[in-house]
Amino acid sequence: MAHVIVDTCINCGACASVCPTGAIAAGDTQHYINPDTCIDCGACVSVCPTNSIFVDSEIPEEYKEFIEKNRAFFS
Repeated sequence: MAHVIVDTCINCGACASVCPTGAIAAGDTQHYINPDTCIDCGACVSVCPTNSIFVDSEIPEEYKEFIEKNRAFFS
């Protein structure tokens, strides 16, 4: 399991600053989480001001495409 950031992200970077593994990186319009290095600690979830971070297995249907978009960002 990994966490996923969706397009409601405002690219503020709060999540990246608390990630203990450095799994979060900034893109042009939002941040992304590397599913291979995310340890599911959840630290990013509590600091996200827009509630844009979900556990991949619990992501709402309308955001499912972001599971692959987060993975693809690191490919």
